[in-house]
Amino acid sequence: MAEETLTDRVARLEERVAALEGAAPPAAGKPVTDDAFWALNSLKERVADPGAVLFTGSVTLPGGEHYEWQQGHLADDLLQDDWSQGADTLSALAHPVRLLLLREIMHGARTTAELAAHEGLGTTGQLYHHLRQLVAAGWLRTTGRGRYTVPAERVVPILTVLAATRR
Repeated sequence: MAEETLTDRVARLEERVAALEGAAPPAAGKPVTDDAFWALNSLKERVADPGAVLFTGSVTLPGGEHYEWQQGHLADDLLQDDWSQGADTLSALAHPVRLLLLREIMHGARTTAELAAHEGLGTTGQLYHHLRQLVAAGWLRTTGRGRYTVPAERVVPILTVLAATRR
């Protein structure tokens, strides 16, 4: 028998869960629903006023790594928080070189040597400065000497922040 791929295993598990829950699984490549606001409508059914914020994603990066993430927060909690606590984390993203670093790492460049070869990332000293900023803010993690990765729990949030900047 041929070895089952991860995609096949996940599809089989989704079918089993759907059968247990009494729902038909979504067809491959088909939208979950024709309702453009299906996630919003589902959130509104689950959370009372004043509401909540939810972001979620299923992402396969160019290197083949697959990530799924969902994070939600009650609106009251967010509105009452001290927003200045997020300033350092947001500030780490507020530089074109750091955004380029994250993009390159998510596209497969993992070592400082690979990153230093990119002409838009500046000198080695500048590169290390930006890498330190991203590691300190939690957007990157060191995985060994001179190797970096975006933590799994940060992939969808990074893409969410980038999506929020589009007009």
